[in-house]
Amino acid sequence: MEKKIFYVTTPIYYPSAKAHIGHALTTTMADTLTRHKKLAGYDTWFLTGTDEHGQKIEKIAKERGISPQEHVDKIVPMFQELWHSLNIEYSDFIRTTEDRHKTAVQKIFMKIFEKGDIYKGVYRDYYCTPCETFWKEKDLLEGNACPDCGGCTEIVEEECYFLRMSKYGNLLVNYINDHPEFIQPEIRKHEMLNFIGQGLEDLCVSRSSFTWGVPVPVEAGHIVYVWLDALTNYISALGYGTENDDLYQKFWGESTVHLVGKDIIRFHTVIWPIILMAADLPLPKTVFGHGWVLLNSGKMSKSKGNVVDPKALIEIYGSDAIRYFLLREMTYGQDVNFSQDALTLRSNTDLSNDYGNLLSRTTAMINKYCEGIIPFPKVVDEGMELKAMCDQLPENVNKYMDKFDFANALAEIWKVINKGNKYIEDSSPWALAKDVIQKDRLSTVLYNLAESIRICTILIGSFMPETPGKVWKQLGVNNLAKSWKWEELAWGKLPSGIKINRGEPLFPRIELAEDTERIEKKAEKQAKKEQKHAEKIEKTASLEIFSEENLTGINLISIDEVAKLELRIAEIITAEKVEKADKLLKLQIKIGTEDRVLVAGIALQYLPEELIGKKIVIVYNLKPALLRGIMSYGMLLAASIDEKMSLITVDRDIPSGAKVK
Repeated sequence: MEKKIFYVTTPIYYPSAKAHIGHALTTTMADTLTRHKKLAGYDTWFLTGTDEHGQKIEKIAKERGISPQEHVDKIVPMFQELWHSLNIEYSDFIRTTEDRHKTAVQKIFMKIFEKGDIYKGVYRDYYCTPCETFWKEKDLLEGNACPDCGGCTEIVEEECYFLRMSKYGNLLVNYINDHPEFIQPEIRKHEMLNFIGQGLEDLCVSRSSFTWGVPVPVEAGHIVYVWLDALTNYISALGYGTENDDLYQKFWGESTVHLVGKDIIRFHTVIWPIILMAADLPLPKTVFGHGWVLLNSGKMSKSKGNVVDPKALIEIYGSDAIRYFLLREMTYGQDVNFSQDALTLRSNTDLSNDYGNLLSRTTAMINKYCEGIIPFPKVVDEGMELKAMCDQLPENVNKYMDKFDFANALAEIWKVINKGNKYIEDSSPWALAKDVIQKDRLSTVLYNLAESIRICTILIGSFMPETPGKVWKQLGVNNLAKSWKWEELAWGKLPSGIKINRGEPLFPRIELAEDTERIEKKAEKQAKKEQKHAEKIEKTASLEIFSEENLTGINLISIDEVAKLELRIAEIITAEKVEKADKLLKLQIKIGTEDRVLVAGIALQYLPEELIGKKIVIVYNLKPALLRGIMSYGMLLAASIDEKMSLITVDRDIPSGAKVK
């Protein structure tokens, strides 16, 4: 029997200094799918990576006085470290600066060029550097702002090469209609058909105004435009264009699934398939466009300064709880609303109360009533309803996973977990233990509970890879569990007579107040101590200076007005000059676990590189303001006299996020 094949990809990520939880969602989805397919007997390949070419990379590197390659080499390991902390097991990590990728990009460019579907021309239109996207004036927001990121666009006119997109519009529409699985979910399909129906313009596929990219093979001074460059990674990583293309021959095409955010689905379902059609190459089977991770301030993005650092969350909740939340909250294709309240509720309710409690109660009763030995099921019991649910569970989970419906796949598992908890209440093992006649039934009840936990845990392992090992240790089946595959999901595979090792709670309950304040408490305590010390020294002077007669001419405010201001410590992570603004710097700041963008008029006093790592004081609750196309969230405090300015900084090791009182 021929082995089933599965190839899944995430978009390759722009190597910014901070990966956020939106990146974690896509990559966790891909990792979970790969693990599930592998469990089901598929031969799998999982690709992720980084998109390292483009004008913004070249610009940032130049400002920092290093080469673009040096810049990306410093940042890419941050993504790889995050994937490691989330237990992401990719098969390959592609970087677009690798030779194997450049070879494939040039090959596909030449293939389309020789066919006559790439031609030379002049491009003149609006361009957003952060998004690496060209826009027509009619598509821009007020003030010629980019409709994706809200940043400034500029008119670009340069010689370039074009792909004849218009030639393939009807062919693509026919393909989409003939292949209903190609664009998922259905709402994305209709969006793309509407977009194509408005008419496709030929696509700029080269740039000549900067040099950081894959050289165009037919003319020096041109580089391949980022979208043809970046999208080709899905086949360059498989060896396309080289003599060793076995992976490409094996995985590309009907076994391929692209997982992408809905904001870039147009590139993957319009531009990418037309590139493949023009190059006479197979199209992927499915492109699934999932929703965004939303905060109260809307879509999370660097430009808005509202990104959530997944590493900080992992330190508090653990990687499996983060993975569970993202997948459980993602209603099919829709947005995920993230908040720490919701994360804590899911962790405490589903993981601690339901799953963890079922394991804890079961192992406690096996310890108490069976001397810590998994008993042999001796009679037929009402728990056969639990068995029937377990028998159907693999098929139910698989059905939803085939549709990329992670939330409902997990819901199916939790139906069995909740049934197990109800089974305890209905069968009352503590009552059975008091009746000698019910001894055999007690053994059966406890076996049924342990077996249902085993089956659920095997399936949970794809979603939360750290958890099964903890469960197997408590059930005493570490060695056996290593060989459990899809076939071992059948009822009755848990051997009796094994000694369990009851341990700590699987998911300790988390108190929200501790989560949100634990980072601040230590800082606040230190701040109060320092404040008392300062007050003690200055008490006499304060009484003399701040008398009523000495306050004449000062704009006095009440204590209530002071209380409206929320001042916090922030750490500067990155700093860069704002284009066409001599006095402005764009700062990426960290406030506890929160990232923000702040625009400050300090460029004449400070170089960007000397600000990195400084801890400053900001007005945390200031309304956002649009400054030169950049949304600024907050205001830093500085002292000035004449033309001199100095930032208000802290001289102790106070963590970012601490309140200033």
